[in-house]
Amino acid sequence: MTDDAPLPGPPDPADPSGTSGPADPNGASPQADPTDSVIGPVTGPDVPALVVEDLTVRFAGLTALDGIGFTVRPGTVHALIGPNGAGKSTCFNVLSGVYRATAGSVRLGAHELTALPPHRIADLGVGRIFQNLALPPRATVEDSLMLGRHRLTRTGFLAAGLRLPSAAREEARHRARVREIAAFVGLEKQLAQPAGSLPYGQQKLAELARALCMEPKLLLLDEPVAGMTADERRRTASVIAGVRDGLGISVLLVEHDMGLVMRLADSVTVLDFGRRIADGTPGDVQNDPAVVRAYLGEETAA
Repeated sequence: MTDDAPLPGPPDPADPSGTSGPADPNGASPQADPTDSVIGPVTGPDVPALVVEDLTVRFAGLTALDGIGFTVRPGTVHALIGPNGAGKSTCFNVLSGVYRATAGSVRLGAHELTALPPHRIADLGVGRIFQNLALPPRATVEDSLMLGRHRLTRTGFLAAGLRLPSAAREEARHRARVREIAAFVGLEKQLAQPAGSLPYGQQKLAELARALCMEPKLLLLDEPVAGMTADERRRTASVIAGVRDGLGISVLLVEHDMGLVMRLADSVTVLDFGRRIADGTPGDVQNDPAVVRAYLGEETAA
């Protein structure tokens, strides 16, 4: 692929050939070009399992997570649910490098994540969206999505500042990729609008699109449909299903909308007071007496 070639379309599953990047005009050695990624299936050896084992987190005398474990299989949606205070956000913060684990292991394929800072975990292909919106309100949707391409950018500060041809070509490739991803989530007509002017549901989709612009192997979605209307929830659930079914990206989902979880998730792990109380298929978990007690209380469950 030449520097000014357009991004390829979805790959033919029968022809999974790779591409190496050209020599950098500033003298860097040839390497695989992350901007060659496409909107297409990426399952297989490129998408590793996430394995959490005996994960414990303590804050002074408080045990937020107590030896929990679960596995997110490649190319699946795995839901992490539980009542408020169960430890779901703490778990996400450990997986993304915000918190350090007191004990236990988190492995993405062959990589141990528990000692890595957030930027190193992102470099390994872990993307995250948070409960609260974090889009720059005055930037356009396109420029907001371009922030997700930062870790994939190879142009140096000097080349970008001088607008060298190599820098302009790389930016053009990144913007083409951003447009593809915006179309995938249904925001292609909003690219020129300020991100802060979008309805709430579309801003949440823009957050998801920005995470996809990182070219992740695993997405951590923290309450992606919270506060949405019924129509917005259905649209977002459809996009998440497309991330799994169309792109093959693994998804770990925290969500309080149990109807959405039961329809969308392949596997469910339930936490209560920092401990794992159930793990299995949505149907199995839904009928587990310990889960019923955690959500409804002892008397109601009886």
